[in-house]
Amino acid sequence: MSLEEPESDILATEEQVGVSEGEVDYDELAALLGDTVIDRERHVNAEGFVVRPDEVQDALFALRNEAGFDHCSCVTAQEYDDRYESIYHLKKYDDPTQEVSVVVPTSKDDPVSQSAEPVYRTADWHEREAYDLVGIDYEGHPDMRRILLPETWQGHPLSQDFSGEEPQVVTLREHANPLQEDHRGQDDTDTMFLNIGPHHPATHGVLHIETVLDGEQVADLDPDIGYLHRCEEQMCQQGTYRHQIMPYPDRWDYISAGILNEWAYARAAEDLADIEVPEYAQVVRTMSAELCRIASHMLAVSTFALDIYGDFTALFMYGIRDREAVQNILEDLTGQRLMFNYLRLGGVAWDLPEPREEFFEKIRDFVDELPERLAEYHDMMTSNEILQMRTVDTGVLPPEEAKSYGATGPVARGSGIDYDLRRDDPYGYYDQLDWDVVTEDGCDNFARLLVRLREVEESARIIEQCVDLLEDWPEDEREIQSNVPRTLRPDPDTEIYRAVEGAKGELGIYMRSDGTDKPARFKIRSPCFSNLQTLPVMSEGEYIPDMIASLGSLDIVLGEVDR
Repeated sequence: MSLEEPESDILATEEQVGVSEGEVDYDELAALLGDTVIDRERHVNAEGFVVRPDEVQDALFALRNEAGFDHCSCVTAQEYDDRYESIYHLKKYDDPTQEVSVVVPTSKDDPVSQSAEPVYRTADWHEREAYDLVGIDYEGHPDMRRILLPETWQGHPLSQDFSGEEPQVVTLREHANPLQEDHRGQDDTDTMFLNIGPHHPATHGVLHIETVLDGEQVADLDPDIGYLHRCEEQMCQQGTYRHQIMPYPDRWDYISAGILNEWAYARAAEDLADIEVPEYAQVVRTMSAELCRIASHMLAVSTFALDIYGDFTALFMYGIRDREAVQNILEDLTGQRLMFNYLRLGGVAWDLPEPREEFFEKIRDFVDELPERLAEYHDMMTSNEILQMRTVDTGVLPPEEAKSYGATGPVARGSGIDYDLRRDDPYGYYDQLDWDVVTEDGCDNFARLLVRLREVEESARIIEQCVDLLEDWPEDEREIQSNVPRTLRPDPDTEIYRAVEGAKGELGIYMRSDGTDKPARFKIRSPCFSNLQTLPVMSEGEYIPDMIASLGSLDIVLGEVDR
């Protein structure tokens, strides 16, 4: 099979492989993959096909082009006692409940596997992370180097032979022009290398962007991440399922999506251990999660205005004002303003604050005032001529590129991709409520801004319906937690990947159990990590201010990118 197949051939009809909506015929997929499959595994969320490390691209091209699995959601790497293993978690943008895993084992002596980057561009960074942290090399990868740790780092932190006592010496190195070879011997070149960040307010955290300018336009761009890497996955692997992992998710997207992060872990762990969540607790979770979504979008919108035309006194403070109103409600509910630690496996930590009537009134007052406040945002932002000139037709991300890079959330929906896990892979109480998924077809920075503003309206609709339900809920049926064992020990070699719709996109968790009370492997699928990969596509050929606008439209948080 050719590795240079056109992008137009990515999508296939489900009838080609005998797949009906909502289910996957794995026997049909096995026949499609043929001799590339050497074994089959059963994961909680999907079946896994084990393929040889030198036939990865053949298997993935077949699943993408002929079976319609156009979304490489996550790549997980891990080490066993007898082998290394890479897992490609595949879904469909049209129906993410249709899942399949491609498992690629490699030997301990020679952990080399064929790269999936020619099939899914998002595999670029995922495989670099697998090499960096676990030690698997990917043959044919266009840029096989570390991504989170310095190039001089000794060892691979998530490998079994890493002791943590290796001497680490980080040398200072000169930054080379990535286009140097292209212009070697040409004295009249106008390219200039420019460092943006890591300490610059426009990078929204400690992000270093290595930029090459041709005149005033961006000729090449490479985001350099890892400045905020904190070994979050390794810390979760050292914690118990029941109590010790839940406080960590608040620290991934530390801006305001704490409960959304907690829900990602809760959903994966509850499905792994077959834990039921009471209906009342599901409603409370749904309401609190949408409050976090509004708080996140308010900060995204206000900082975006700051990036575009430096509006601090008006729009930035408007966003902070409305965000603070949400934070006050969440503080009443959880006792915290950022690190909520409110969800528990099987439910939530405690019931709504008393007196309940005052708490509901506070939420209703906020929701009732929101339309008028959103109208102010549209008057001052979306109707602003300067903002329109800076955002319309800049940072263009075509839908095909967005899918190839695994973009999700407002970034994908701003490119017209109708993908939202709250509706497409229902959890919580979302499928019982009346709300709409917001999409825009502009594919530019302006479209992504509109998606976030409109999503605030939809979140408010969801919150209002949750309050109506909670107000009328019989007092003797307000069950906040199911009966969960004090110690959880899922069956050995049980594997699962589950995701929720975070404020910034698909936030997923992969876990593998080994029969103990701690996960043997814990992998975080960060939406910001995948979304940030699209920045070069959006920025090449643009001016530096347009690149800054594109970066702001991605709404990244480096704590979640680096983990």
